[in-house]
Amino acid sequence: MTSRLPAVEERSAGGIVVDVHGGQARIAVIARRNRAGRIEWCLPKGHIEGDETLAETAEREIAEETGIEGRVLIELGTIDYWFATSEKRVHKFVHHFLLEATGGYLTIENDPDQEAIDVAWFPLREAHRHLTFPNERRIARLAWMRLAGEQ
Repeated sequence: MTSRLPAVEERSAGGIVVDVHGGQARIAVIARRNRAGRIEWCLPKGHIEGDETLAETAEREIAEETGIEGRVLIELGTIDYWFATSEKRVHKFVHHFLLEATGGYLTIENDPDQEAIDVAWFPLREAHRHLTFPNERRIARLAWMRLAGEQ
């Protein structure tokens, strides 16, 4: 008889930091390599540290992974999924926020985990075409709709 791996819950936060440049809204997106070595373009996010709120985590993680400082405006939504390690099954919840860029410049040099291999601005209107994961594409479209006043 095989026993099931214990299940745990993990929470992270991140999201979409928007900067308006030349009349166009653009967002900072990071690239990283997955376990198979393929490049994935994704929204910046990470684990909660200490007694941070989800919004504080989003602001810190975005600044660390993209170099862009931002201020949370609203929560956009939560993505949840399951994955397994050799010791446990993990139910992961990632809370995504919409942030207004307040300073900084694009760099991956401040990423303590060295997960990001590149960072770039993408026009928000078409960011969903560049993002690897469907759930993150949905969050980007939701951000666009919120900013365009459609929701």
